[in-house]
Amino acid sequence: MRKVIIGLSGGMDSTTLLAILLSLKYEVHCCSFIYGSKHGKWELKAATDVVAYYKEKKQPVFHHIIDLTTSFANFDSALLLTGGPIPEGHYETESMKQTVVPGRNLIFGAIMAGLAESIDAKEIALGVHSGDHAIYPDCRPKFIDSMRDTILLSSGGKVNVIAPFIKNDKSNILYKGYYGCTIKVPYYLTRTCYKDQEFSCGKCGSCVERLEAFQKISIKDPIKYEN
Repeated sequence: MRKVIIGLSGGMDSTTLLAILLSLKYEVHCCSFIYGSKHGKWELKAATDVVAYYKEKKQPVFHHIIDLTTSFANFDSALLLTGGPIPEGHYETESMKQTVVPGRNLIFGAIMAGLAESIDAKEIALGVHSGDHAIYPDCRPKFIDSMRDTILLSSGGKVNVIAPFIKNDKSNILYKGYYGCTIKVPYYLTRTCYKDQEFSCGKCGSCVERLEAFQKISIKDPIKYEN
């Protein structure tokens, strides 16, 4: 069975990607990173719940939890526990740039590449999408192309990087999950909010984008919100 590495945050994008890869008969190794983010414990709970859901259904899914808290301790971002408050509003507003974590996907990608070589996985699959392009430089096509070239070189051509959602927005991803995937996606287990609270706020850029996606395909979001 062909192995693939993905970053699993427990959000709707990475969970949809996981379901699609399982439907394509991959053995999926999920990496969840602890790096000192405000929403980290809720994100990890969602990722753990998603993996448990698929394990119960006898799917070939494995979970690698990687603690990078000390590595990110001195980084500057509102997304981190050491940073300022999470801004509210749409993803495309200028204030949402405060949630950029410098070098995050570069670091995550390098670690996943090392794991891929170690377990003989031929691909790293990333859930980045077009909605991220406006404020996150390490989610843009040019960066993903560069990462693909770098990892191919560093692995001697053994590991490739794929980003199936790179031209899709969140509503496209959600549509694929509901209507284009043979394996059910447990969206009720997923977590998107950036704030450190049990129920999603519905106000931060990540929540707003998620709610818009469900609205666009006329499906009710199954998770609970603060209000």
